[in-house]
Amino acid sequence: MNIDVPLRELGQVDAAGLVDAVLALDDEAWLANVNRQNDYEVHKQTQSVVLVFCDGPMDDLEISKQPGWDLLADVAVPVMHDLIGRFYPPGGTIIRAMAARLLSGGRINPHFDSHATFRCSHRIHVPITTNNRVRFMIDGKPFRFEVGNAYEINNQKTHSVMNSGKEDRITFIFDYLPPDQVATRTP
Repeated sequence: MNIDVPLRELGQVDAAGLVDAVLALDDEAWLANVNRQNDYEVHKQTQSVVLVFCDGPMDDLEISKQPGWDLLADVAVPVMHDLIGRFYPPGGTIIRAMAARLLSGGRINPHFDSHATFRCSHRIHVPITTNNRVRFMIDGKPFRFEVGNAYEINNQKTHSVMNSGKEDRITFIFDYLPPDQVATRTP
């Protein structure tokens, strides 16, 4: 969503349980669903554990729980609901949620999120791990994300991530479709 700034800092979030659960995931969980990597060139060097995903046009959007739901929902849902309750109008819906890992040495090339849902949903990042060599660029400016905080990015601006560190960078990402946009969808 175009939020008129590249990044909105949402401040501290209690995500300790989510961090622990994501860090406890084994390689099998990270490699179980490669749809994002196969469908989106910019995500080739990432791995994801997807909880919720959407497909289809905006007026006939299909939102479905994915295998990651059973692995992380118990700890992810309270974090998402806390952030939604503090910063966004109630009555919307979560249309995407995932843990995303950018491998050490990996990059997500410059892009903007083009599906129609990205223009009307809030994209929130909750860092799980990071390092001093992660460079997140939005609209040509560098930003540093810190574990323990949450951020909304303007995904309509060109953004990219480069992880030159020795550790993987992991973030929990979810997209919240506000109630005014939910109401415009045809059931």
